[in-house]
Parts: sequence; C-alpha cells; structure tokens
Amino acid sequence: MFGRLGRVVVRHPWWTIVAWLVTAVALIAFAPNLKTKTDQTDFLPSKYESVQAGKLAEKAFPSKDQKTSPAMIVVKRSDGQPLTPADQQKVTQIAQALEAKHIPQVTKVVSSPEMLAKDHSMQLIAAPLPQGFDQDLQKKNSDAVKQIRTVTTDEIRGSPLTYGVTGDAATNVDNEKSDQQTLALIGIATVVLIITILAIIFRSPIAALLPILIIALVSVVSSAVTAIIGNAVGLNIDKGFETIVLVVLYGIGTDYILFLLFRYRERLRLGEDKKTAMITTVERVGEAIASAAGAVIVAFLVLLLASFKSFGALGPQLAIAVGVMFVTSMTLVPALVSLLGRVVFWPSKAWKKEPKPGLWVKLGGAVGRRPAVTVAAAGLMLLVLAGGALGFKADYDFTAGAPQNTESAKAMKDLRKNFAAGTLTPTEVYVQGSGPLDQSTLTSYGKTLSGAPGVAQVAPAVLGTDKSVAKINLVLKQNPSSNEAISLVKGPLRDYVHKNAPPGTKALVGGQTAAFADINVINNRDLSVILPVAVILIAIILALLLRSLVAPVYLVVAVLLGFTATLGATVFLFQGIEGKPGLIFQLPIFLYLFVMAIGTDYNILMIARLREEAREGHSPRRAAELGVQHAGPTVAAAGVILAGTFGVLVLSPMSFLAQIGFGVAIGILLSAFVMSAFLVPGITALLGHKAWWPGHGDAVADQPGQEPQRTPTAVH
Repeated sequence: MFGRLGRVVVRHPWWTIVAWLVTAVALIAFAPNLKTKTDQTDFLPSKYESVQAGKLAEKAFPSKDQKTSPAMIVVKRSDGQPLTPADQQKVTQIAQALEAKHIPQVTKVVSSPEMLAKDHSMQLIAAPLPQGFDQDLQKKNSDAVKQIRTVTTDEIRGSPLTYGVTGDAATNVDNEKSDQQTLALIGIATVVLIITILAIIFRSPIAALLPILIIALVSVVSSAVTAIIGNAVGLNIDKGFETIVLVVLYGIGTDYILFLLFRYRERLRLGEDKKTAMITTVERVGEAIASAAGAVIVAFLVLLLASFKSFGALGPQLAIAVGVMFVTSMTLVPALVSLLGRVVFWPSKAWKKEPKPGLWVKLGGAVGRRPAVTVAAAGLMLLVLAGGALGFKADYDFTAGAPQNTESAKAMKDLRKNFAAGTLTPTEVYVQGSGPLDQSTLTSYGKTLSGAPGVAQVAPAVLGTDKSVAKINLVLKQNPSSNEAISLVKGPLRDYVHKNAPPGTKALVGGQTAAFADINVINNRDLSVILPVAVILIAIILALLLRSLVAPVYLVVAVLLGFTATLGATVFLFQGIEGKPGLIFQLPIFLYLFVMAIGTDYNILMIARLREEAREGHSPRRAAELGVQHAGPTVAAAGVILAGTFGVLVLSPMSFLAQIGFGVAIGILLSAFVMSAFLVPGITALLGHKAWWPGHGDAVADQPGQEPQRTPTAVH
C-alpha cells in the first residue's frame, strides 16, 4: 500500500503539491468560525447538581444582572495604621463618586459598615459586574475595571489612603499583557528550538526550516477542518486549549517529518537515487507512521467517552490535527523532498558517508549483550518515579497559579487576611417549592445554614420572579477553589443543605465551588473509563501491525508504566519540592493524551525497526542491538524536539501551563530514552521469537531487491 502511494507521489510531485494546496485553500475558504467556550461549567453534563442549579437560576432570575462578579476595591492606609473615621468617610465618598460616573457595566457601587474590617485595617468597595465568559462581555468588563481604577486614583489622590482592585475581571486585566507576552515567547521559543535542533542534526538550513513551514500550513488547514467538522457535529471547543493543540501539532509534525528525513538520508547513503530513495522511505516508514498516527488518533478520540465535554471536544480537535499532519507527511512532504533531493541537506556533505560508531552503537551493544540488566534498570527507574503518583492531589485554583505580583493578586491577599476567603465567590443555594415560598421560612432556613460546616456568612434570601424559587448565598471560610472547599461542598455541605431544606422544598447547591466539586467527580470517572478503553484499542492496533499477541501486551504495559512514572515525577517536583497544594486537575488527562499516545508512537517506531532487523536474519539480541543503533537516534531526536516544545511552557508564569509543560516534557523523555531505547528492545531481545507469537513477524524476508546487510553503525 505505502509502496504504491510512494510511487504515485514521487513520480507525480507537482500534481501532488497542487492537489494539496487546492484542497487546503478550499477548506480554509469555506470553513466557518469555530465555536469556542471558556467556562468550565459549560462542559458539565446536565445531571450534575451544579448544572441543575445553574439552569434553575437562569429560569428564576432571568435579569441580566442576576449573575455578577464584583470588582472589589480594597482600601487601606499607606502607613499601615487602622482607618480613622475620616478615612472611612473618604471611602464612602469614593464609592459615591464611582456611582456618579455611571461606568458602563457597573450598575451600583456599595460600601457599607459591614465591609469594614474588624480591626479597621481596610474597607471594601464593591462594584458588581456582569458575570460570563463571552469575549465581548469580558472586554467590556476589562474596560470597566480600567475606568474604576482611573476614577479611584483621582479620588484618592492627596489622601493617606491606597487601594487595589481585585476580582475576576481585574485579574483578567492584570494577566492579559502577561498572557500575550507568554504566548508570544512560547511561540518564538518553540520555533527557535525546532530550527536549532534540526540544524544541529542535519547541518542544513533547508532541513531545519522545512518542517516549520509545512507545519505552519498544516495548522491553518487543521483549524479549518476542525471548524467544519466541529460545527457540523456540535463540538464546543475549549478556547483555553488552543496553545496546547498548536504545540502538539509542531511536536508530532516534526516527529513524522524527522522519521522520513532520517530514513531518506539512510537510503541515499546506500546509493539510491533521490526518487527511489523516497519511494523506499515511504514504503518502509509509512506503515510505522500510519500505525503511530492511528494509535495517537484513537487515543485522542477515546476522549469522546469523557463526560466532561471540554476533553470530549479536545480529543477530536487533536485527532483532526494529527490526521491532517499524517496525510501531509505521506503526500506533500515526500513530494517536496523528492523534488529537492540531496539539496534538502545542503550545504552539509555528511549525508554522503556513514558516521563513525558513536553513542548509539555503544548503547545498542549494551542492550544486545545484557537485555536482562537493561530491562531491570529501566523498569526500576520507572517504578520509583511511579511511586510519586500515589500522592497526587488535584488543584482547581487557577488564580493561585497566576502571577502574584499584580495589583489584583496583592489586593486579594489583603482581602483574605480580614474577610472570609469566599467573599468574592459565594456558594449558591437555590430553594425550590411547589408554590410561592414563605419569607419567614426562608429566614429560618438561612439561620440554619449559618451553622453549616465551613460557612462564614449567610446572605439574606432573594426570591425569584415567580416567588417559588429563592437564592441564598453562602460565604465559605476557605478559598472557594481549594481542595478543602471542594471536598466540603461535595460532601458535608451539600448533605447539610439537602437534609435541612424546608419541608416541601428541594435545595440545590450551585456556584463555582460546586461546579469544581462535580468536575472532580467526573474527572475520576473519565480516567477510569478512558484509560482501559485506550489501552485495549491501542493494543488492537499494535496487534494488527505486528501480527502478534505478545508484543502488544508488554508495549501497552510499558506505556502505562511510563504514564504513571510521569505523573509521579511531576508530583515529586511540584508538590514535594515546590510545596504546591496540588497539581492542576487537568494534568492526568494531558499526560494520558501525550505520554500514552506519543509513548506508543515511539514504541511503534522502535518495534517496527526491531522487526525489520529480525526479518533480515539477525538473532533477537543482534536485532535489538541494530534496532537501537538505527532507530535510537531518530526516536531521541524526535523526543528531544517534542519534549522541548512542551518544555517551553515551563517559561509561562501561569503555574498550570508550567505543570503541563514539565509533565509532558518529562513523559516524552522517559518514553524516548527509557521505554523505547531500553525497556522495549530489552524485553523483545529476552523473549526472542516468542515476542511475535502467534504470527511470524520476525520471519526472514525473501524478496527481490532485499536491502543488503549493513555494518552496525548508527544513523545520526
């Protein structure tokens, strides 16, 4: 199949290039705008209580200002002394001035005696803003925060007071510039890293730039395909994952192009002309790339089983990107390289000769001579790291992972010193009756809720439009995004609210903390479903590729061990060394996506080379030795580049991006340098012919034009 494809593409390169470009232009031209969301609660199924509470709120409180998130102004004296009566009067004047300005989005400005700290160290001014994740709304809220700061600065000038504005909108304003700079830095660093590594490997500007240019085209095309398919089937894409998708595309795309260039250079060294060399390359590498892409796509599509639809949409989005990259690597790339020929490696002459035996020859020899020792060492290393996974704790506090030197972050720290941590993000209790609710009953229920575990303050009940629904806000003592608050809401608080609901009514707990509590439950469920299904499907792909039932077993076990070791290593660094309260709750899914999928990718490339060497008549240990020598450099180069593209995320001041970057990078390195280079070839050498049972994958090939025997030198 891939031999025929290679012949068609290489013999008709211009037709291939034109067909690819025409298809790309058509897709881009007709692609609709992609539907995106950023609110994590939008991805929860309707059966969860926080979603039911949200829907009840929309029905009972339809006014636009029903859901608000305050821009909170924290005012204190610049000398650190308690606020005097005159200072408190000045705070009231500031609130009145803000009210008089009629700032768009701000419906009212409040500062009451209850908003004065008990020790008089600070006083709050609340300016409620509409809550939502629509981009236009967020832009208007950001403008409102900027005007609030301008007016407050003018009013406070000349007084002994100082202030800081905090809240969701203020945090967005403070982090917007940092986020833009971070994304630009990540993009530049990724491109520079790929070009630099490829330039070192091939010593050619063309070989270094070619993947960047091709992947840039593919990213545009895959976005168009995603928009077409996504809008057709109703996928809601999480906008927060766009950077991850781009990094994945550059990493995987570079891998596939590397696999082709390494083998193409090898064929040229054997004396083949530029077209024959590319045809043979597509024939030899095509099956491995197809199987690797298939395993990755299947692993991504398994996310469709996720109940948390943020990941359910991310899976197809990534699968589409990989699919487009695979088609490109089998068509456009061979066509371009076959036209360029040896020029692709210009001006280097190194492609003409076999390099001297180097590191990979020594490593391959060690694996071939002592496979048992190799397997024991690699396995022990992974097991030790895997032990750290037992200490994993999920963290839902995105604000804690943001830069802490901004005005909003500093104001939030001041606020939480003197007021309950949940002041800005109350937990919402909705009471629903069969008819109009009695105000005295609600007042009594509010007093009962004041005794609920973890509750610092209870707001008066507010009746909805038809009087059969009421809302009671509970201010938690703990940070509403903390693990402690989530565990509280998920268990004791919800139980207390339900148990003490007035007779004949139903009580629902909603709000941000309740949504995180439901996400916590759904994440645990998704991992318990996704991992087994992915393992089974990947094993089936490996069985079909290798015609074996034995090799797929230890390959998927190796990948699972690598996944657990990666999670453990990340726990050791961030929870152990840095003392973080937990790791971002999305991390296990990201590690599943990239460590399991890409780990399988590298294992397929290595096992395919081991089979190829066995078919040339080598013994199992000799095949392992040659497989490591020839496939090792390719896997290593691909691993370093992909790990580097994710490692760049460590530069982000956002803790959750740094955690994802480190976790995926270390997982890729473990996959490339431990599993693929040592564990898999070592086990294959130990099992020998049994690794291919019940098929005969290692049977000696007997075909015309069979590749000649080679000396054991590494291909760099």
